[in-house]
Amino acid sequence: MTPQSLYMIESMTGYGFAEKTNGNTTFSAEIRSVNSRFSEINLKLPRVLSSREIEAKEIIRKQLLRGKISASLQITKTDGENIPLRLKSDTVRGYIHLLRDLKQASGIEEEIRLDHLLKFTDIFESDIGEEEEESLWHLGETVLEEAIKNLREMRRKEGIELGKDFETRIESINQTLLKIESLSKQTIEETREKIRQKVREILTDETKISRDRLELEVVLIADKMDITEECVRFRSHNKFFIEALRNAEPSGRKLNFLLQEQNREANTIASKSQNSEIAQLVVFLKEELEKIREQVQNIE
Repeated sequence: MTPQSLYMIESMTGYGFAEKTNGNTTFSAEIRSVNSRFSEINLKLPRVLSSREIEAKEIIRKQLLRGKISASLQITKTDGENIPLRLKSDTVRGYIHLLRDLKQASGIEEEIRLDHLLKFTDIFESDIGEEEEESLWHLGETVLEEAIKNLREMRRKEGIELGKDFETRIESINQTLLKIESLSKQTIEETREKIRQKVREILTDETKISRDRLELEVVLIADKMDITEECVRFRSHNKFFIEALRNAEPSGRKLNFLLQEQNREANTIASKSQNSEIAQLVVFLKEELEKIREQVQNIE
């Protein structure tokens, strides 16, 4: 079995948390990720740092290339001090006016409530200067980086377990291919002999047909049943699959491509074989490939 340290794949499922206190300000960051074909980031920031959304998403995107990611950053004042936000009174009055017009136009009788207004995020603005905001963001950025680091550690650990499972299944597939090749050679030879025997029974005057031509036809028929090339290509894909597990670069898409090629070879082997035992072994191959495919969907 390959040492665990050689598995470089990373799962897309993970969780990370970090917290740090500076004076009376405590920052906490929480980040979760699940599998997705693309990068989807849902981020919640404290209102005082809402202008830093693009920067925060870029930090996440650089380290987590794929996955559906939910992240939040929170500020807590340990001494009970208010969070530095200011209400934009003119904006609030403007929204109230719009909501009243909406009530009248739609005939809705429900009263305007506070929770209706809180859905408009621009009714608050930061009440801190640029220097203080920069200091807050520096702390928040540090905590976010730490949470991402913890999430990636969890994803790597799961990647190691997936890698061990993948290599075990690939080894089982390789052993099955050896059995299939052995059975195929035996079947081809048996088929050749059956064809020769059948021809001998049919022909009454062997002088009317060239023995060389007859042997050529037998060889051609046998060649159509030969699956040596498919097995060689299959093993080659298996080799590249294992190499991808040890590659530091994100390999989820490459693994998916290799699985498609492995399935293609399995289908060709099934279509060319004339042996029920080989057919059963091909079913096993496809079952193993499907189990791998399901797990590969969770690889970055």
